[in-house]
Amino acid sequence: MAEGSLSQSMMMLLAGTANRPLAEDISCCLEKPLCQVTIKRFADGEIFVRIDENVRGRDVFIIQPTNPPAENILELLILIDAAMRASAARITAVIPYYGYARQDRKDQPRVAISAKLMANLIMKAGADRVLAIDFHQHQLQGYFDIPVDHLYAAPVFVQHFRQKTLQDLVVVAPDVGSAKMARGFAKRLNAGFAIIDKRRPSANVAEVLNVVGDVAERDCLVTDDMVDTAGTLAGAVGALKDLGANKVYCCATHALLSGPATQRLSDAALTEMAVTNTIQIPKARHFEALEVLSIAPLLASAIGSIHSGESVSSLFEASS
Repeated sequence: MAEGSLSQSMMMLLAGTANRPLAEDISCCLEKPLCQVTIKRFADGEIFVRIDENVRGRDVFIIQPTNPPAENILELLILIDAAMRASAARITAVIPYYGYARQDRKDQPRVAISAKLMANLIMKAGADRVLAIDFHQHQLQGYFDIPVDHLYAAPVFVQHFRQKTLQDLVVVAPDVGSAKMARGFAKRLNAGFAIIDKRRPSANVAEVLNVVGDVAERDCLVTDDMVDTAGTLAGAVGALKDLGANKVYCCATHALLSGPATQRLSDAALTEMAVTNTIQIPKARHFEALEVLSIAPLLASAIGSIHSGESVSSLFEASS
């Protein structure tokens, strides 16, 4: 269906169970109720999905991050399939966190490129478009043969940290791969820039080797796209403190907080760990320095623009 026709059709918001609070926040921002959906498990664990409202000819947005467990991915695929078989005019998969993004290349013999496999599954299920935030690697957009609207959480973080009184701030990239993101933060916060030289002996294990840049007697902000086991961030905080940094803040879009992450961040000498709610964080993983910022207004603006056929390019920019 043409964009003009879609803008005249009714918008419908569907949500899986992976992050229902975020879906409800988006619904409030758009002043559109969530579509009634039945999602349950059979005795053997199989997922059953039934859309309980008419979606024929509708512009459907399915909100479901794909963080562990793997049932979240299956739930997204089944929701897409259900909407497609119910004759939705267009289906947009709204994926605040795109799982398996770290497996994006064949860097060892006989390994899967799982990030591409996930993209294939989403397209094959019937998605016409994808809306996501902070892919682990930007080139993941090329894994899809359908339009991808890739947003950045940076405006949310920049606005948050601008409201603080920070002393001679320096933005720190925890590794070379995060340098571009950190430079963007430094520019928008009118701050200095530093980078941590590290090596990773194995997955989820990081060793800080050196800090390149002046951090002594300065407030520091360590930026990353995700925090998993928090080894990288905890090591970065320790290295910065050893070099005489004042307050150390950290921010990461996706708070996986796996395994020892909560304990490591609780023990680290950081002032604040700011994350977004792309992933629903269980109460057991909260700690004193954790600050959760809502990404719902940003996603709601993007959904509204996509539905009305307006440009969302301004939302792509990591500006505020």
